[in-house]
Amino acid sequence: MEGRRLRGYLGLGSNVGDRLAHLRQARDLLPGHGVAVLRASAAYETEPQGDFLDQPDFLNAVLEVETDLGPEELLDACKVVEAEAGRMLGGPRHGPRTIDVDVLLLGDLSHSSDRLTLPHRDILARRFVLDPLLELAPEVTLPDSTRVADARRGVGDQRVKRLGAW
Repeated sequence: MEGRRLRGYLGLGSNVGDRLAHLRQARDLLPGHGVAVLRASAAYETEPQGDFLDQPDFLNAVLEVETDLGPEELLDACKVVEAEAGRMLGGPRHGPRTIDVDVLLLGDLSHSSDRLTLPHRDILARRFVLDPLLELAPEVTLPDSTRVADARRGVGDQRVKRLGAW
């Protein structure tokens, strides 16, 4: 990875406290950890997904980033940013959180470890990821050449409302 600058996409989400401030804080902290933020999608208000549907709506966004970090190092940077932005460890998967920073795609890399799968395993199943990602990169494809836009039709029943720039 050394010397190879990669473009990627990070997903942000928050449904506790000042959700917009949490998104902004995470975005603003990333450059201090070797992650240049190139562009941000609009913020989207979305219904909870997964096993915990009885919780506040999320604000979600996607960032286009550039980094020299490899997949695991980028994940480490995202976890540090979450902690710096006030996320407490623990709690149920898909439960309420101040901030979540997910690595969605990193260049054309496929990666799998106990900690991280790239592309993100839910990228094609979550409208709250697809809508902001496609806003930034309408022609984006996965490493296996799957067109991300083709998955959008399958998640139309998930409630997502575009709020605008943040």
